[in-house]
Formats: sequence, C-alpha cells, structure tokens
Amino acid sequence: MARIAPFRLITFCGIATLFLLSASACQLTATLRTARAIHETAIPSVVQTEQKKITLPTVTPTPEQAIVQDEVQDISPLQTHDPLRFAFPTSVAEPISAWRPAQYPVPWALTPFDHFYFSRPILADEVNWPQADYRYGGVFFEDIVHTGVDISVPKGTPVLASGSGKIVWAGFGFLSGYYDETDPYGIAVLIRHDFGFQGAALYTVYGHLDRVDVIKGQRVETGSLLGLSGETGKTSGPHLHFEVRLEEEGVLTTRNPELWLVPPQGWGVLAGRVMNSNGAKLDGQLALVRSKESGQIWRAETYHNGNIHSDPYYQENLVISDLPAGNYVIEINHLAKIYSLEIAIQPGLVSYITFRGRSGFTQEPLSIPGADFSP
Repeated sequence: MARIAPFRLITFCGIATLFLLSASACQLTATLRTARAIHETAIPSVVQTEQKKITLPTVTPTPEQAIVQDEVQDISPLQTHDPLRFAFPTSVAEPISAWRPAQYPVPWALTPFDHFYFSRPILADEVNWPQADYRYGGVFFEDIVHTGVDISVPKGTPVLASGSGKIVWAGFGFLSGYYDETDPYGIAVLIRHDFGFQGAALYTVYGHLDRVDVIKGQRVETGSLLGLSGETGKTSGPHLHFEVRLEEEGVLTTRNPELWLVPPQGWGVLAGRVMNSNGAKLDGQLALVRSKESGQIWRAETYHNGNIHSDPYYQENLVISDLPAGNYVIEINHLAKIYSLEIAIQPGLVSYITFRGRSGFTQEPLSIPGADFSP
C-alpha cells in the first residue's frame, strides 16, 4: 500500500471534520426552524389571539353546597383565574312545617257549632301556628296550666288584631289590672270584639309584646297592627302568647284558640274527648296522629287539670289544628296497651273522636244542635 504523507493526512481529516460539523449545524438549523414553525402554529401569540367569551354552566346549589360564581367571564390564554368559590351554609334545624295554603275567610263556620271567627295574629310569611309541645291546657314551668297557645316568632314580628273591636287593655299589668312590670303577661293587649258567641262577648289576648302601637279605647279592624312580638313577662324566649276568652256572667274564661283560629284552606282540625273506662277525662294523656299519605306525625297531650275550659258543644280535652285533609291514624297508649283508630280529616271542619279507656275509640257523630241547643 502507498503511504500518505502526514500533512495530507491531517488536511484530509480536517476537511472531513469540517464537513461533519457543517452537516450537523445545518441539521440543527432545520430542527430549530421546524420547532419554531410548530410552536407558531400550535401556540398563537397574544397579539394574534382574540379573547374568547366563555359562559360557565349554571349549577343549582344543593343543601350541602352553593356555587357562588356563575357569571360570564372573559378568558385569554395568558390570564389566570380564581377557581370557583364554594359557600357552605351552617347547619340549621329541620323546618317546623312545609308550605301552607291561604286561610279560609273569616268568619268560617260550616256547621252551627263551629266558630272559626278569628284570623291569625301573625302574617302568613311567618310561623303563625301554635307550638306543638305547649298547647292549650299543657303544663310548662311551675306546673302552670297554659291558658292559650304560643306562636314561635322572632322578637319584633308584627302582631295583628285577629278581629275587629275595641282595645280595653294595652301595656303592663294585664293580669293584675294595674301597671306592673312584673306581670307574667308582660306587655299585653286585650281586645273586646264586635261579635260574640251564644250571647257572650268575645275577647282576644296578645301577650309578651316588645312594643304596643295602640292605646286603651282605640278601635281596631281585623289585621290592624297592635305592636311587635317580644319576650316581656314570664317567658323562656321570644314568642306571642294568644288567648281567646269568653265573658260569662262578668268573668273571663279561656277557650282553646285552635278551635277559633281559621284553618288553612283544605285543612281541618281534630278534636276529641279522651276518658278512662269510667268516663272521667284523662289529664295529660299523649296522643299521636300519623298521616297515612305522608307519614308525618303530630302529637298532643290532653288538657291538664286547671283553669281551662272545654267547648260547650264538643266537651273536648284534645285538639290538634292545621291538619291537611286526608286519612290519618290516631294512637293512644293507655295502661300499657296501644289503641288505634283510622280517621278522616275533613277540610274546613272539626273531625271528632272519643276514647273510653279499655273500650278504646269510638267515632260516633255528634248530633247537630238545633235552635234549642243549650250547652
């Protein structure tokens, strides 16, 4: 083999090396151009890109969460946006009652012995029905028998006249008859109404008020503002104490307001006379009423012994008002035995039952009083 001179060998190697470096540079340049082209195609610049208007979908809040952000936003590729904000409501008590229809017009009496003469003293957009655990004839503190019903409303709720009449008391001292800030009724209003019942005058009482907006001797109409609810007097919290009173021989005697306050349209009232086997009224006997349609349960105790009075016709000691018309089952546990009866609540009426100890329930219809009816 012929020998190659060292100088020629070095020259040849340098030329080869330069050729390889040039080829590599050209390849790198081509690669960069390709990458730039891909970049410019896939990721437009801010100048070339128009802002797009995106509407977030509307999300219906659930009881566990509420999505606050649902408005239209302008979003561009380089903008940074806060994530959706979530507001978690605090836990609240289960509602006392569902929606209720409007009340029947007053006076409302489909039978000669019913007397739904009074509208609710609280507007329909507030709780305007009696507390289930402290009804007329119930016992709360110090064994005092309740002579009215309590309506749970916040302090400052407007209190309205349940019927037209004349203010005969407004302020402290209703029970004593003179100004007394220690009076258990607190600030109270008493109305003598323009109408009566069986020849006796009718009165309504509104107790534990925070403020009165009427004065003694003033005339009011149904729905007139009497004042604001509060917690003055002997009370465990803000509410309205409401009574219906009948003047008999100059003495005011209370009646169960649930038999006098007009029910919601399509709803009715249950009244009963609960006795032992000897026919004597049972005091404080618990009764449960369950709707066969919804399964909802109402509870009430029979009247306790005290300064309370039954209706002259029904002679009841158990009343549960504001029951949607429908089919129900009433249960009473007497002497370790459970007695039950299926009943139908009629709209706008009082449905009546009797219970007599070991004989259980009866549902004999009461005779309709005629012109000679005398309680």
